[in-house]
Amino acid sequence: MTDWVPSEALGRRVLCGTEYATVRYVGSVPPTAGIWLGVEWDDPQRGKHDGTYEGTQYFKCRHPRGGSFIRPNKANFGVDFLTAVKNRYGLNDEQDAQHGTENTLVFGKKTVEFVGMDSIAEQQRQLNQLVDISVCECAVSHAGQKEEIGRTCANIRHINLSKNLISSWETVTAIASEVQNLETLNASGNKMKFPSTSTSVSSVFSKLRVLALNQTAITWTEVLLCAPGWPRLEELYLTSNNIMVLERPDNVLQTLKLLDLSDNQLVDGSQLHLIAHLPRLEQLILRNSGIASIDFPDAGFGCKTKMFPSLKHLAINDNKISQWSSINELDKLPSLRSLQCHNNPFMDTEKNPETLRQLIIAKISQLEVLNKSEILPAERKGAELDYRKIFGNDWLAAGGNWNPEKNNPSEEFLAAHPRYPLLCLKYGAPEEGELKAQQPLTLKNQLLTLTIKCPEKPEQKPVQKKLPESMTIQKVKGLLYRLLKIPGSELKLSYESSKLEGKEVELDNDLKPLQFYSIENGDCMLVRW
Repeated sequence: MTDWVPSEALGRRVLCGTEYATVRYVGSVPPTAGIWLGVEWDDPQRGKHDGTYEGTQYFKCRHPRGGSFIRPNKANFGVDFLTAVKNRYGLNDEQDAQHGTENTLVFGKKTVEFVGMDSIAEQQRQLNQLVDISVCECAVSHAGQKEEIGRTCANIRHINLSKNLISSWETVTAIASEVQNLETLNASGNKMKFPSTSTSVSSVFSKLRVLALNQTAITWTEVLLCAPGWPRLEELYLTSNNIMVLERPDNVLQTLKLLDLSDNQLVDGSQLHLIAHLPRLEQLILRNSGIASIDFPDAGFGCKTKMFPSLKHLAINDNKISQWSSINELDKLPSLRSLQCHNNPFMDTEKNPETLRQLIIAKISQLEVLNKSEILPAERKGAELDYRKIFGNDWLAAGGNWNPEKNNPSEEFLAAHPRYPLLCLKYGAPEEGELKAQQPLTLKNQLLTLTIKCPEKPEQKPVQKKLPESMTIQKVKGLLYRLLKIPGSELKLSYESSKLEGKEVELDNDLKPLQFYSIENGDCMLVRW
């Protein structure tokens, strides 16, 4: 590297060693001689000041110590796309083809390892068949000579441009314009300048289906300005872009099936309403997005919202959701089948993870997968039966009644338990006897320490488990199904009292809790199948 500085260096991305930066100033810094580059580092710990030196401000930084001055010969301004490809796949002009290279390339679905190609021409012929090209961290900064990419790599469909030195969306467009059948593009990790006004729609990205723009500093407004050029886009990844405010995408992104907005601190949950009418959106990923609540005000209790009509998979892990009302709201989504919701404050209200899972399942009727674990029919039935009993006394206190003519639970109760009336219709109202023995909140009932034995399977070692005394036999069977790897429907349960040796009591009613059978600490549960 020399003291040469490319034209239009301001705003360019550079690499200094292993550290990335953006050029904010080019010129002299008295009293020293020569040209300096004022750079703002991606990692502010690398810097020394905010662009001010000896009382003179040469440039500005977002971080008070995010900037410093370097000589041009310390900055790598990068290479063109095709040079990076040749370097990456061992085809640079300086390399002697006769010495051979070892690379693995993907041609369609076929992986080919070529060792010691006969000639550069043969290597270039192979390069022309490349379908999937990755130049991740190869210091790509510009497209290069026009039409050269198209001549050399005519069959590219997938490009990984992540973590390079691309400083503008125009550069990405210039590269993509020479790839006729581009389907997948990953430009993540490039802090780029995007169009700030509407641009004419071109056919450059007419076949693009998957686009990743994570950590590119793009705003949602800029997404919408670029989106007319993505007419067939199905998956859009926008994580870690400091997106705080959304806008309604009118006549754009209508083909989108997946949207990832993780690690963007949205102002509030109502921002989701602005993207709620994307007709084909099936998967929405919102991990660590600052959301404290979710609501769909267009639908009342027990009704389905018109928002997110096709949404099947929702990830809201690592957010600030503290109220169960947001989980109630998810039951309004007409197509929801899978939910991830780990690490939200509402989950701290219940210490027993089994009970926590049970409550979520009971509250969302059509859910099939929770936190990546399938919900079996027996588990759903047990969860809904338990929920119906757990909140039975609350239902009675709020105006619920076994007599349909007198049954009139309060609005407050229905707001907290919108599915409760439907569960009563499905299974019948909880029997008075079931509720009498119950604690006000059975989620924290006393735990029973039981020894579980399989008398007809001597190879199965006894297991000691702590179970809530309010746990139904149905739920116990579901637990044993997972614990012993056997179908819960085939189980026959009984128990022996530690006080009445030799006497065995059959646990024959799936809907009854353990306490119904007067099981006590130290008793032995017998499992047969």
